[in-house]
Amino acid sequence: MTTVVTAASGQLGRLTVEALLARGVPAADIVATSRDPRRIADLADRGVTVRRADFADPASLPAAFEGVDKLLLVSTTTPSERVANHRRAVDAAVAAGASLVAYTSMLRAETSGTILAATHHATEQYLRERVPTVLLRNGWYLENYTVQLPQVRAAGALVGAAGQGRISAATRADYADAAAVALSTDGHAGQVYELGGDEAFTLDELAAVIAAATGEPIAYRDLAPEVFAKVLVEAGVPAELAEVLVDADLAMGRDELFTDSGDLRRLIGRPTTTPAEAVAAALA
Repeated sequence: MTTVVTAASGQLGRLTVEALLARGVPAADIVATSRDPRRIADLADRGVTVRRADFADPASLPAAFEGVDKLLLVSTTTPSERVANHRRAVDAAVAAGASLVAYTSMLRAETSGTILAATHHATEQYLRERVPTVLLRNGWYLENYTVQLPQVRAAGALVGAAGQGRISAATRADYADAAAVALSTDGHAGQVYELGGDEAFTLDELAAVIAAATGEPIAYRDLAPEVFAKVLVEAGVPAELAEVLVDADLAMGRDELFTDSGDLRRLIGRPTTTPAEAVAAALA
């Protein structure tokens, strides 16, 4: 039984390969793909099969997915290209005989009005029409905030446009562990998992967590959407991505990135990483 993990040179894909190995899946049963296999050559040294897969190059996909039983389709990063890329990958997986595709979607993809959710929901629909599927609707990453810690500390402020919306974030490792469970155990076909951290927070509360961890005065500064977009662009974020991030923050303000489903905790069989634990690890 061969499990293929796409985007294994990315953070979530790589962590999923590691989680599969940690859960006892033999390295010989795992195929890790990347647009540049040189970036995951170390996995080959550990017995994992490494192949090239570029969703923008359909000719690369039959060989990449050869022998697949289960596939983790890690969503691609550019929203404007995502649906077309995903459809090519799904078609290739079906042609290769995949019995299950697990897809890393977005929390509340079916009902959220965000730019990101629209592309995820379109992929979900395409998948459901073609192959047994498990939808891993991931919430926000705690790393989206911990990576900002140097800038937050320098400014004495965490900035955003989420108001007092509650966010159910978890670490990439938590979400990767959930993906590994869905790929390595039975009973997940047809399931939709709304995945998020156990400890939801507002950005005011997250700022307080950062302040407590650093011993520095840190506050949350809620900005108008157009001001937040300007701040992101001035920090070097591409305009298209800045639009997506502002849109996501506005969705947070509507509690669209909040869930109390408990699905993530149940799948991984342990509590999720708390904001305080993630901040402490990033500061260590």
